[in-house]
Amino acid sequence: MCGIVGIVSTEPVNQQIYDSLLLLQHRGQDSTGIATADGDQFHMVKAQGQVREAYRTRDMRQLLGNVGLGHVRYATRGSAAREEEAQPFYVNAPYGLILVHNGNLTNTRELTAELYNVDRRHLNTHSDTELLLNVLANELQAGAAGPSLNADQVFEAVSRVHERVEGSYAAIALIAGHGLLAFRDPFGIRPLVLGRRTGPAGGDEWVVASESLVLESGGYEIVRDLAPGEAVLISPDGWMYSRQCAANPRLIPCSFEYIYLARPDSVMNGISVYDARLRLGDVLAEQVAAEVPAGDIDVVMPIPDSARPSAMQVAQTLGIEYREGFFKNRYVGRTFIMPGQAVRKKSVRQKLNAMSTEFRGKNVLIVDDSIVRGTTSREIVEMARSAGASSVTFASAAPPVLYPHVYGINMPSRRELIAHGRTTQQIAADMSADRLIYQTVEGMDRAIMAGQSLVTELENSCFTGEYVAGNVDAEYLAWVEATQES
Repeated sequence: MCGIVGIVSTEPVNQQIYDSLLLLQHRGQDSTGIATADGDQFHMVKAQGQVREAYRTRDMRQLLGNVGLGHVRYATRGSAAREEEAQPFYVNAPYGLILVHNGNLTNTRELTAELYNVDRRHLNTHSDTELLLNVLANELQAGAAGPSLNADQVFEAVSRVHERVEGSYAAIALIAGHGLLAFRDPFGIRPLVLGRRTGPAGGDEWVVASESLVLESGGYEIVRDLAPGEAVLISPDGWMYSRQCAANPRLIPCSFEYIYLARPDSVMNGISVYDARLRLGDVLAEQVAAEVPAGDIDVVMPIPDSARPSAMQVAQTLGIEYREGFFKNRYVGRTFIMPGQAVRKKSVRQKLNAMSTEFRGKNVLIVDDSIVRGTTSREIVEMARSAGASSVTFASAAPPVLYPHVYGINMPSRRELIAHGRTTQQIAADMSADRLIYQTVEGMDRAIMAGQSLVTELENSCFTGEYVAGNVDAEYLAWVEATQES
C-alpha cells in the first residue's frame, strides 16, 4: 500500500506536496519521494524513511516548479531497503516521464519479458512501478507523431496500457512540458480522487490524491473519484481533459481500505470510511450477540485507533460499557505496514500499554479492525491478561484473512496468515483468547456498501480467494510466495 499525490498549481508546488504526503504517511513508511516540473525540466528528491525526516531545506529549495507529484512507499514488490526502488521513477523518452504508483501488478513476469525482448527497454529494479512506467513510455512513443503531444494521443496510450497491464494500479505521471497524467485500473481497486480550487490570482488549480482528506486539508473542492479505467490529463496552465480508456470497466474497490488502510476522515468512492467502520461495528455486534451469552462481557475495548469506531458501535448496540484500556504511543508507526515481521512484533509493546485499572477483574471484549498474521493480536491478549483481565474475548471487524492479497497489501504468504487452514477455535487457542469472533463476509459487505448505489461489489480476495483482476491462480500464488520468502 502506498500514498500518491499530484498537483498542478499557479504557484510553487513543493510545500503543497510535502504537506499532502504528511497526510498520507499512514499509507507507507518505507520511503518517500517528490518530483516537480519547472517548464520542461524535472527536479526529484527520494529518501528512505518517513516524510518529516526525509527532506531538508536544501531539498525543498531544489524542487522548483508549479507542477509536481509525491509518494510514500509501503513495499509489496521489490526491497524496502533499496533506496533506488523508492518512487518516483524516471525515464527520459519519450518527452521525459516521471511516475508514481499505488497498487500491485500481477503479470510482472510477462511484462518483464515483453519489455526486454520486444520493446528493448532496460529495467534497473524489481519494482512493478518501473514496469508500469516503461509500458506507458513505450505506448506513448508508439503513438507519438512528432515532438508535439495532444490529449488524444495520451489517452490512446493509456488504453494500450490497460490492455497490457494486469492487477491494481492508481498512477500519477509527469510528462515534461505537457503536464500531469493520472489514471486508474479498470477495476478501480486502488483509490484516486480529483479536486479543484481557484488559485490566489485566479485560474484553476488541481490535485489528484489517494485520499480525499488531502483535498479537504488543502481547500480543494472534491470533483469526483476517478472512474475505473479513466485517465485525466491536466496541462501546466490548468486545462483538464478526461476520457474513459478501458473497454469494460467495473468498480470493485478494495474492502481493506475501509477496514484499516484509509484514514477515517476520508471518503472513497462516495463511501465515508468512518461511517463504514461504524456500520462494521453494528454488524459485528450481531455476531457477538449470537455467540456470547448475555452478561458474559463486562466492557468493550478497542485496539486504537482504526478499531475505535467499530468498538464504540459494538458497545452501544449491545448495551455494554465502552472503555479505553489501551494507551497508544503515537510516535510509533502502524505495525501492520512496518517492514519485516520481527520489527512488527517488537513494536507492539512499544506502541500499546494496557492500563491495569481498566482490566483488573473484568471480562473484556477486545475489538480490532482485522487479524492478519496474529502476532499483534497474540501480544494484545497477553497484555490484557497480564493487566488482570478475568477473561478475554477477541473480536475482528473483518472476516478471517485466508488468502494472499496480491493487489498492493503485504499479505503474500498463506503460511504467514494465522487463519489459513485453521478453525476459529484453533486460532483462539493460538492467541490464548477465551473466545474469538469474526465478522462474516456477508456482514462486511453489507456494512461497507450500505446507503449508496455506486459500489455494488468489493475486492475481497484475501477473505474469499476470488481474484477479480489478472490471471491469479495457484501457480501464480506459489510464485509470489516463493519470491517474497527467498
